Formats: sequence, structure tokens, C-alpha cells
Amino acid sequence: MSVLTEIPTKSRINPDFTSNGLISQRLITAAEYQRMIEFGIFQEDERIELIEGRIVQMAPKNLKHAIATKRANRWLGKLLGDRAIIGVQDPILLNDFSEPEPDIVLIVPPDERYIENHPTPKDIFLVLEIADSSLIYDRDEKGPLFAQNGIVQYCLLNLQSREMEDYRDPSSNGYRSKQTYTEEQNFNLVAFPKVSIKVKDLLPPVETKPKRSKK
Repeated sequence: MSVLTEIPTKSRINPDFTSNGLISQRLITAAEYQRMIEFGIFQEDERIELIEGRIVQMAPKNLKHAIATKRANRWLGKLLGDRAIIGVQDPILLNDFSEPEPDIVLIVPPDERYIENHPTPKDIFLVLEIADSSLIYDRDEKGPLFAQNGIVQYCLLNLQSREMEDYRDPSSNGYRSKQTYTEEQNFNLVAFPKVSIKVKDLLPPVETKPKRSKK
């Protein structure tokens, strides 16, 4: 879950900024971003990620988002066991300029595979983002980015409508397939087609107002 709040950085030059004589912008690489982290430039509890050469500040998690993250982690763990590693808001390396931290990511085991490098698209079974205030950004900005880098399945848990958006068949122009499931429907995983998940199991409980007692 992210909001497009950019932290000024220096890096790769974007030629679009020079066509009219404007000051050019340099985007940073994932390698540079990693060195910045290692040197302690950012606070340990800062919620940031690298998206297309820009450092993006992620929105604070509200209660619904936090509950949904816990539920998704628990249910996927029960259903998959040791067939996949579940990363919760951990970095993945999409390309030389993007290192996002999805809410949930399913990756190929074992853990030792990632001692020296973050998981890359070939290591990833599924990316799941949980979206409330960040819905448009997660759908329109991050979705195409995941597709362009070959993430085979991208799921967007829409907390506003209580639906799951399931994107598959990635291409350079975005995902070719999209299916939306209501909270009472089930969806499966590309990597594990026999695994069926009910959308409602991942969603936070519906808020209910206490009934007023009759006098």
C-alpha cells in the first residue's frame, strides 16, 4: 500500500525533462538504493520503497489494512505450508530501478536462496497488495509495473468494495487478464491451481454497531 509521495533523489537522467531546456532529473538505481540503506541514510522504521528510480513513501497502515495483512498471511500459510515462503512487506527486486515492498509476496523456497539478493520476478509466485486509500496507485501504477516485469499473478484486495482483483498473463502493456471476485467467491493461484481461497477469509470483519438497549 503506497502513496505517490516522492522523496527528492539524484539518479538516472530522464530525457523527457531536457527536451524543453528544463532541469533534468536523475533516477536512482536499486544498487544505489541498497547502499543508502546500508549506510543508514533512512530510519529503520521508515516505510519507503523504490519505484522506477524514485523513493516513494508508503501510507500508514490503518486497522483494516493491518487485519487483512495478518489474515492473508495466516490463511496462505495454512493452505501452502512449506511450498512457498510468505514475505510480509519485504523487498523484492523487479528491475534495476524498482525495489517495492508488497504487502504479501509468495516466493520460491528455500530461504537460503535469498541470502545475497532479494527475490526477483522468476522467484515469485504471487504479489498481493491490500488497498484502501492507495487503491488507484496500486491498480494504475504498481499493477502495470508488476506486469512489465513478468509477475505471473498480481492480486489486489480492494478493502473499499470488499473484492479481490486478480490479474494474470503479464505483458509489456500490462496484464491481459483481469477477474474480480466478490467476498463470497473463491479464487485460485496460478502457481498452485488446486489451492482455492475465499476472498472473505482475507478481508477484515465487517464493522457492526452495537445495538441500543431498549429502555
